[in-house]
Amino acid sequence: MEARMSHPASTVPGAMKALLSVGATLDQSGLSKQLVELVNLRASQINGCSVCVDMHARALKKAGESDERLWSVAGWRDAPYFTDAERAALALAEAVTRLSDRPEAVSDEIYADAAKHYDEPQLAALILAIATVNLWNRLNAATRQVAGAWG
Repeated sequence: MEARMSHPASTVPGAMKALLSVGATLDQSGLSKQLVELVNLRASQINGCSVCVDMHARALKKAGESDERLWSVAGWRDAPYFTDAERAALALAEAVTRLSDRPEAVSDEIYADAAKHYDEPQLAALILAIATVNLWNRLNAATRQVAGAWG
């Protein structure tokens, strides 16, 4: 497999720095890195971004995530390995990633469930994390970036 072009964020001057700075900001949000990685992995699975699925699964594994949880992210609703807070974040990630799949993109129920577990700054960071991984997914998928090719 070959990429169609160099990564757009590396091609447009300043784009990579700007995108990476958004991600760095999330590290100060109060959300656990593990939660952000779980959300990133789930959105990337939905979008079929092999680069991000590979990268976020590796990051989770390196951080000590169990195989059972990694294998079950795509089926989190039926797996006993996730907390209620993680389930709320994963549901929000799916809704924000699949905006056009339902009449109400992010239902009041999904939003309210997430808001039960995360305060407003954390919820804002979670939504920003989901939006950011979706951006990366779209850049990678559109240009057929190759999983593992970055390092």
